Amino acid sequence: MEHDLRQRKHVNATASSVSNKSHAYTDAEPRLKHGLAMQIFRSLLLATWFNCCCVAILATQVIGSPLYLISKDYYYAYMAYTKQSFGLVITALTQWGCPTVVRVSGDKSVRNQIHLADDGRLRTDFPERLVMIANHQVYTDWIYLWWVAYTNRMHGRIFIILKESLKYIPIIGQGMTFYGFIFMARKWLSDKPRLQHRLEKLKTQHSGSQSSSPQYDPMWLLIFPEGTNLSINTKRRSAEYAAKQGLPTLKHQIIPRSTGLFFCLQQLRGTVEWVYDCTVAYEGPPKGSLPDKYFTLRSTYLQGRPPTSVNMHWRRFAVADIPLDDQSEFDAWIRARWAEKDQLLDECFETGRFPTELGGSIVVGTGTPEQTSAAATGYAETQVRLGHWTELGRIFMVLVGTALLCRLPRLFGLF
Repeated sequence: MEHDLRQRKHVNATASSVSNKSHAYTDAEPRLKHGLAMQIFRSLLLATWFNCCCVAILATQVIGSPLYLISKDYYYAYMAYTKQSFGLVITALTQWGCPTVVRVSGDKSVRNQIHLADDGRLRTDFPERLVMIANHQVYTDWIYLWWVAYTNRMHGRIFIILKESLKYIPIIGQGMTFYGFIFMARKWLSDKPRLQHRLEKLKTQHSGSQSSSPQYDPMWLLIFPEGTNLSINTKRRSAEYAAKQGLPTLKHQIIPRSTGLFFCLQQLRGTVEWVYDCTVAYEGPPKGSLPDKYFTLRSTYLQGRPPTSVNMHWRRFAVADIPLDDQSEFDAWIRARWAEKDQLLDECFETGRFPTELGGSIVVGTGTPEQTSAAATGYAETQVRLGHWTELGRIFMVLVGTALLCRLPRLFGLF
């Protein structure tokens, strides 16, 4: 791996001159784009729109909840519809509130699975059932990964493993419960039965499955093995744990925890073929600093300080090749993958981009000259955006239909 990275570093250092958006991360601290008055205005505007959409989605979920008693197949399909709606909300919020360049690359294992559509948007062709793992840099990681699901038409079938405290956020927490997200208290004795219950549902065979497979519904299960995002405190605790266990420390990440992921893969073995690994890096913070100081939800969406670019490197591993019969072997496997990710991050922070083996495989329709030149060297450069703003109508469709049905008796003079 180290030898391959050195080779690719030379190739990509040469290729970086092709795109004027590709450069090494600088020491310049990102600046706020908006003053206090504009921040207040943006806060009111974006928060009002976001909260209205969340209330509409939760109301839609409540309206459809009786389906659980009628047909579980219809119920899960309906909740997937509401999950699609939330995927549209966060995609639109990112498109309007914090537009930024997203640069997607990968190794040969994902060749011919990353493309640019005719309108310049990202299109991915990942399988409809997979387990997704990623390093956890900042709180916005899951938003960009949900957007990737949107580019794969899987934004209604993503399931995320989250910390339990998020369950109690008003409206959003209740909505995530309807989505079937898995909440963890970080106490394995209590988490294990809860996780097993949810995983059993994710491998249940449905007669009305929307999957091309006759057995299982589409599912993307997202888990952050580090358990929390990177910060000064979590990095310090990770270093202390590494010293205690005699493990090498990581420069850009936290040492991953293996228990949850190991259990998930054991339970889903035979129903999922691939683990997709995404390494995420944010351009903008001064070299050597941690991104959580600069890219909070508040600074990104309300203060106008998004990353200069969001970089994603994808690769995949066959579940059949992962050691799932021995916990210690799996521990070594996941730590080796994180060591590789640390090298990838080191190269990205040094050269401004991840290495790639996708040169010539990214199809570009009528993209910009910058997108075309970047694609030739193996990078899909795009922005987070919707296919069309009319997609947002799906969010309110059920409520509008329900309101019209409630008015029908009056229209016909029945009441």
